[in-house]
Amino acid sequence: MPSNKSVSDAPIAQFTNCRILRDRRLQREDLWVREGKILNPEKLFFDEKGSADVQLDCKGSIIAPGFIDVQINGGFGVDFSLATDDFKSGIDLVSQKILSHGVTSFCPTLVTSPPSVYHQVLPQINVRNGGAHGAGILGAHLEGPFISKEKKGAHPEHCIRTFEAGAFQDLLATYGSLDCVRIVTLAPEIKRSSEVIRELTKRGICVSLGHSVANLSQAEEAVQHGATFITHLFNAMLPFHHRDPGIVGLLTSDKIPAGRRVFYGMISDGIHTNPAALRIAHRAHPSGLVLVTDAIAGMGLAPGRHTLGQQVVEIDGLNTYIAGTKTLSGSVATMDACVRHFLEATGCSVETALEAASLHPAQLLGIEHKKGTLDYDSDADFLMLNDSLYVQATYIAGEEVWRQDALGM
Repeated sequence: MPSNKSVSDAPIAQFTNCRILRDRRLQREDLWVREGKILNPEKLFFDEKGSADVQLDCKGSIIAPGFIDVQINGGFGVDFSLATDDFKSGIDLVSQKILSHGVTSFCPTLVTSPPSVYHQVLPQINVRNGGAHGAGILGAHLEGPFISKEKKGAHPEHCIRTFEAGAFQDLLATYGSLDCVRIVTLAPEIKRSSEVIRELTKRGICVSLGHSVANLSQAEEAVQHGATFITHLFNAMLPFHHRDPGIVGLLTSDKIPAGRRVFYGMISDGIHTNPAALRIAHRAHPSGLVLVTDAIAGMGLAPGRHTLGQQVVEIDGLNTYIAGTKTLSGSVATMDACVRHFLEATGCSVETALEAASLHPAQLLGIEHKKGTLDYDSDADFLMLNDSLYVQATYIAGEEVWRQDALGM
């Protein structure tokens, strides 16, 4: 046995014949993993005089950090905005199934709902590590109900709320608890929203601007109070206008506090955002772009009628509408498909496309020291992909949790 056992008894895996995404570029290097973490081989060789227990030939694959989806409403028949008796088994099913899309961590997202739904559902969402059971849960994303009726999109109007006199207490009463909450999307033009943004930020909760008719100065004020994200850019907000670019203007604003970066979600499914708009956003602010699926319960299912919280939606190919309307209601896109579409639509590098689904969401949530990169000592959540960016295998904490071959494909 190798002499590294003096430091740790855990086996060391060495992934060979691969290109690793590290320091913004694909590098021909081996990847070393021990105890669920990325290992520094120099320390292993020189300090521990150790070597690998297992070697895996990756056959020229790309190895990239696992994808992180910060806006996913459900999938495979499961709707996170429905309070059901078997909610936990539903979230387990989705977390298991999205491993095949390369997602290793996610934020289950609830659309605008009655308080009773938040009170029933949120206690059942537990932050947890990923593994063979499925992708890790980073906390909930609450999209609404404090949004604009004019830009409600697929959200039910009768559930939309404004902030009453004790704004933050009103939010607490609506949600019931913030224990597992990671992101809150709200409209910053709503009266008393500044106080709410400050209170949420103080608690380490990411505030996102969306479903809003805010002008640029209202959006900038929200960022100055702590908001750091824009929910599905271009969708459910005022269109860009040269005299008042609205929330979109944050991408090039000179009023962003020093040292702060504004991130923005993009649904790169070929439906929600025209490729030209995708290119404009990416070229204006490449380091803030975060790919999200905004997937609904119908993702992974046949076309037809499904739910999105309190609404019925119709799936027709890749289009999802509120039944009987032409209002878009989330997507049925998978994260790996969004990455491929983004690469094709923008002509960006493979590295850039992969980081938009891994590094950037990790930076948004402030977890880039352990997720979203393949830096030494970070969590060994990674993917093997072919050159066309189709996922071949998914690993969490260094353990294989999904493989294409296992399905006989």
